[in-house]
Amino acid sequence: MTCDTTEFWSRVDKYLMKTGVPFSPAVITKAQGTKLYDTNNRQILDFTSGQMSSILGHSHPEIVQVIKHYAENLDHLLSSNVTEPVVNLAERLNRLLPRPLEKSFFLSTGSESIEAAIKMAKYYTGKFEIVAFSASYHGLTQGAGSATYCTGRKHGGPSMPGQLAFPAPNAYRSLFRKADGSYDWETEIEHGWSMVDRQSVGSLAAFIIEPILSTGGMLGLPTGYLKRMGLECKKRGMLLILDEAQTGVGRTGKMFAFQHEEDVVPDILCLSKTLGCGLPLSAVSTTVEIERRCNDAGFFWLSTHNNDPLPAAVGDKVLEIVERDNICAVAVERGAQLRDGLLALQKKYWCIGDVRGKGLLLGMEIIGCPGTKIPAAALGHEVANRALELGLSCNIVMLPSMGDVFRLAPPVTVTKEEIEEGLGILDRAFGYALEKRCLPN
Repeated sequence: MTCDTTEFWSRVDKYLMKTGVPFSPAVITKAQGTKLYDTNNRQILDFTSGQMSSILGHSHPEIVQVIKHYAENLDHLLSSNVTEPVVNLAERLNRLLPRPLEKSFFLSTGSESIEAAIKMAKYYTGKFEIVAFSASYHGLTQGAGSATYCTGRKHGGPSMPGQLAFPAPNAYRSLFRKADGSYDWETEIEHGWSMVDRQSVGSLAAFIIEPILSTGGMLGLPTGYLKRMGLECKKRGMLLILDEAQTGVGRTGKMFAFQHEEDVVPDILCLSKTLGCGLPLSAVSTTVEIERRCNDAGFFWLSTHNNDPLPAAVGDKVLEIVERDNICAVAVERGAQLRDGLLALQKKYWCIGDVRGKGLLLGMEIIGCPGTKIPAAALGHEVANRALELGLSCNIVMLPSMGDVFRLAPPVTVTKEEIEEGLGILDRAFGYALEKRCLPN
């Protein structure tokens, strides 16, 4: 149904507070599978899975049925009331997680899970310093925001004490190079730890890591990197916390992204986004030993939606579907198709400086000059806007020092044909934006 959106945007301007994130010009009225529909019933391919969350697509029929059932029967209780769906989800996670990870509890958002993990690390170690990557994004609540370095730090007052930044691994832009020009991440790690050790007051509690730094520029960890970081943490008596908000639950081709690395298990694992497939659900998983020592030290965590039954039932169903339908293998196959298509576009358009990521969580960095790799904010924005006009919703990160990186993360239920359609739209969008720049004023 066609309608005039002028009045809608007038109401937005009058009543809705801006929070620093520009509003998309598309007004979405329906989301189904991999498709969005606007007020004119125009069909738009969703290549961001909502907020990088709807891993099984929008309104998956089995998940809709779970929501209906629990909305009618068991939606929300006092947090001390433990229910069957909560235990079911904890049990299923226990089966999927490698040892010694065994115990879990459930919250609403990624920021909440990080806050809880930070508090657990402080209780367990008796220390307070938290290390995170210089391009990290873990949320914007006080503790999570203090461990976030890629955005949101300015003018908000002091962060939590004991926050230390570690150089983010960026194979495309790092100054650390071997004689042959390849990325020298081993030397970069040694440099990073030397800086941390010099800054620390002797109270290192934890290092929080995203296996792929998404908002920070879709930066992946080289093979061997995570294992080395785990060893360095153990040397210093620190916990390793992994934030798998976007990489968890099959998107990268493994159930958990840390499983791409042999012999690596975090001390605390935080899941969110993909676990709820669009509903607010997060999980904190840890070891029996960490749980015991935290409780002995008086650890306390309570929120209104601790262990809520409805979202827990959804999370349990999500994990069931991911396992049953071999979603990890699908992510590998569809991810390879999308990556090959992006690499083909890179050969065609000089402004695509780099393609990176794993499975169906891929990044494409836009530059203004091949020689200098200058970030091209305006060009990237033009491509994204044109793609949306042509029927593709894709997200570009435009943060200072992060470059301009498209984040491409369609639902893993995306079809071959939809991948090709999305690549075709990107092709036309790049062609349009570059041609427009070449036209005389």
